[in-house]
Amino acid sequence: MQKMLIRGLGFAAAAVVTVSGATLSYLYLRKPEMAPPLSIRVEMTPERIARGKYVYALADCDGCHSERDFSRLAGPVMESGRGKGVVFPPELGLPGRIVASNITTDRETGLGAWTDGEKIRAVREGISRDGRALFPLMPYENYRHMSDEDVFSLVAYLNTLPPIRHRLPKSEVKLPASLLMKDLPRPVRNVPQPDRSDPVRYGEYLATVGVCADCHTQRERGSPKPGMRFAGGERFHFGFATVVSSNITPDEKTGIGRWSERAFLARFYAYRDYAQKGSPQAGPQSFTLMPWLALSQLPPEDLRAIYAYLRAQPPVFNPVTTHPRPGAEPL
Repeated sequence: MQKMLIRGLGFAAAAVVTVSGATLSYLYLRKPEMAPPLSIRVEMTPERIARGKYVYALADCDGCHSERDFSRLAGPVMESGRGKGVVFPPELGLPGRIVASNITTDRETGLGAWTDGEKIRAVREGISRDGRALFPLMPYENYRHMSDEDVFSLVAYLNTLPPIRHRLPKSEVKLPASLLMKDLPRPVRNVPQPDRSDPVRYGEYLATVGVCADCHTQRERGSPKPGMRFAGGERFHFGFATVVSSNITPDEKTGIGRWSERAFLARFYAYRDYAQKGSPQAGPQSFTLMPWLALSQLPPEDLRAIYAYLRAQPPVFNPVTTHPRPGAEPL
């Protein structure tokens, strides 16, 4: 009886291993959900390129894909490195080597050989040209809400970026993140233009494409902390500085509840001169990942819509120290 029990336990263990092995093999070999890229060639009109430049700024494409000078206030883009791609520093604590690709028009190291449909699919669906799921630091779960016209315009603008020969390694995502992220891509078709007649709804569109919640919501184990949407507190570590996102809920004590619409716009437009003339030197206590320089170019009606949307969110009491002292305890 003991031998039979041991044999049975051994068989059960073998079965578990076999099932686990089969499951792992399936998860490893399966492809993300995808559709063929659109067969489209985006029309390159001046109006569409101008709109694409706006969408590029709103979506903060430079924030990940461009070389930036973080010795200066708000980390202005170095024009010689716009769109060349970046290997993210290990201090960010990402699961492996994560790379923001070269999005210039260079044919060998950038997007120059990609079709417009492949670019659109990568932006909104998270699928690379070779069928891989993109690591979701590329916020395609937000960009899938980008309208057809806006994504066409974005691609038109990308098609104007000067080519930069800059070869980068591929991302190497560790387990289990490399398997789990295959569940994120989704085919996207026919997204209408946002309704500008309703400021709150239009503000929601802008804040979604602008990925505001991703930075301004604290996360636990990679997932947004319940009840803390827009309440800030997410920490970003670099080798030279740490910055914590601010509370932008309408809480009157710890958020923007006492901010007037005029004060909200003025906060962004304070960076316009820096965007046009260059920003000054800045140390760790002024370090920020907020794309102030890009967002300072948004028209007043768009900033008003974002303000209206944020004011419509539930207030959350959450005091935040945006620039903690070195060695201070995490919030």
